[in-house]
Amino acid sequence: MNNLVDTPSYKVNLDTEVQYLKGVGPKRGKVLRSFGINNIKDLLKNYPRKYLDRTNIKKISTIKIGENVVIIGTVASFGIKPLKRGKYFQVQLKDDTGEILGIWFNGLSWIMDKFNIGDILAIYGKVEFYRGYRIIHPEFDLLDTSNNFLNTGKIIPIYSSNTQLKQLSLDSRGIRKLIINSFNSIHSVEDHFDQKFIRNEALMSLNDAMRQMHNPDSNEALSKALYRIKFDEYFFLQLVLALNKYKIDNSDGEKINQRGPYVREIYENLGFELTNAQINVLREIRKDLSLSKPMNRLIQGDVGCGKTIVAILTSAIVVANGSQVAIMAPTEILAEQHYDSFNEYYKRIDISCELLISNIDEKKKQNIYERLEKGEINIIIGTHALIQEKVKFFNLGLAVIDEQHRFGVEQRKNLIIKGKQVNILAMTATPIPRTLSFAIHGDMDLSWIDEQPKNRIPIKTKIINESNIDVVYKKMKHEMDKGRFCFIVYPIIQESEKIDAADAESAYEKFSKDIFKKYKIGFLHGKLKKDEKNTLINKVNNKEIQCLVSTTVVEVGINNPNATVMVIQNSERFGLTQLHQLRGRVGRGKYQSYCYLIQRKKTDVSFKRLSILEKNLNGFDIADEDLKLRGPGEFCGTKQHGYMSNKLLDIVNDMKIIRHAKILAFNIVNSDPELVKNIKLKHKLLNDYSNILEFVNIG
Repeated sequence: MNNLVDTPSYKVNLDTEVQYLKGVGPKRGKVLRSFGINNIKDLLKNYPRKYLDRTNIKKISTIKIGENVVIIGTVASFGIKPLKRGKYFQVQLKDDTGEILGIWFNGLSWIMDKFNIGDILAIYGKVEFYRGYRIIHPEFDLLDTSNNFLNTGKIIPIYSSNTQLKQLSLDSRGIRKLIINSFNSIHSVEDHFDQKFIRNEALMSLNDAMRQMHNPDSNEALSKALYRIKFDEYFFLQLVLALNKYKIDNSDGEKINQRGPYVREIYENLGFELTNAQINVLREIRKDLSLSKPMNRLIQGDVGCGKTIVAILTSAIVVANGSQVAIMAPTEILAEQHYDSFNEYYKRIDISCELLISNIDEKKKQNIYERLEKGEINIIIGTHALIQEKVKFFNLGLAVIDEQHRFGVEQRKNLIIKGKQVNILAMTATPIPRTLSFAIHGDMDLSWIDEQPKNRIPIKTKIINESNIDVVYKKMKHEMDKGRFCFIVYPIIQESEKIDAADAESAYEKFSKDIFKKYKIGFLHGKLKKDEKNTLINKVNNKEIQCLVSTTVVEVGINNPNATVMVIQNSERFGLTQLHQLRGRVGRGKYQSYCYLIQRKKTDVSFKRLSILEKNLNGFDIADEDLKLRGPGEFCGTKQHGYMSNKLLDIVNDMKIIRHAKILAFNIVNSDPELVKNIKLKHKLLNDYSNILEFVNIG
């Protein structure tokens, strides 16, 4: 039996502010609040980042060279050791069968004050042998002997912490003590599902699940607890989607049955044929607009598939029927790009289109506000500037939201409420497998543009070992000599890591002063100010730069038809979808384009992943292959070298839970749309999910 809780020491409840919990106080409370832990409930939902399974711990005498192991022992010594060039830090760990060293060559100033003689320490990593057993740069956790963690069979929760928390003794051990105090101070965690539902779905009670998450009795109990916690999160997200969809489906919208004159005029000036996929999506949109309920459709389309022209034609239909259109993009560069694309067609016909972004002078902005409110502007394109209170419409009929996942629910909502019953057309270039899309976009109707324009020349992709990089540089020079443009992209380095040999800044210096000294090179990095970044990207789009070196993911707003070479350094460190989207920055013009995946650390796994990109240009197929490659994933309870991963929510690997939660949630809403018969669920929604109830008022 789980004995995490004793007799309550004093009366608190889940809504009690965290500073009033025993062991917290004002100082700790302030820091915890800065991390989103405001009350007892937030603290209890701060689940362990992983678990250390005592049953899988190795004794030092049994370890083998080359295997990944977890070892628990006592710190016997530690300190800085000299090298011929530099120094390193080592900690000596002993158990009752032998000793092993943990060695760090990097981050010495951070690691050197982490240990004391006699500490109980768990380390994880690959065993090497050099004058004795050692693990280089092991993961480690300090364990609390006061809680008898060394008894056989114990599953030890490990909590995330950082320097700020550790300064207040809130490392993993300190946080665990607060969790124990919380359970000792509350009677139980009330369930929002009734007993019949829990029984029918074979769920662990919420009270038991919360306790098992923080102090598991067994792997089986932990697995059931995690299933319950995941199920709840997915169920309520699906309940929100179901309520949103019910609200939209039962709203009165203005029917738009006539195509109007503008579509034919745009067609006549296209200069290319629409793909079958684009035509099918336009038919779906026409059908949506002809219904009495507002449209709520998401278009998923690969990079360069032609989503923009679909938005241009849809907007023309809405304008022809007397309504206005707002197009919201996540960046100013992308908004300007859309403005240029829309105006290319609208300037020939009687449609007024304006751009609203921050760098427009105030006098012009005021003029736009006035004309928009009078209905003199048909289409307004901008960023989140469109959701300002001063932006008012005469008759907003369509909101087009590009890269919609980059806007919060509140931002989308603030745009949509500027009209009475606004049609919504969202777009994304992030390829998601269809099975996932149906689950995570349950409140929207989905469309796919799954083919490229017929005249598009396929990009040639090749995996290159770093030792052969000169071949790539030669190709880049050849392309730039012909007036083409090149990208060199480096992976984003986490703050805790040091930039290694693939240091983008030093590479930029080397390129501009040596390898590519006769060419115009630009450098895009995260520390650039907004204006500097926009200026640089405009130079790229205006062909004033021949090659761009970037430490960040290349902006969605870069649209250079002359770009023919994409070089991705350390490509094994990027996700497949990210690599595919980077590749989509080239191949947009009439020239043959190339993508070189530079592999620095070649492994069978990384080569297999990158080979998917080399052989495939379809983003949805790549997403599906990536899903297969990842496999079903580890569910909590699966052991791996003594550590059990606890990434709570993973939409790829939790598909079975999501699908089941979706069926249950939609069934409840269909039979009880006001949640009159499900009062506890309604209260839970209003308390915890009100910020994402986009179209619904169930209060």
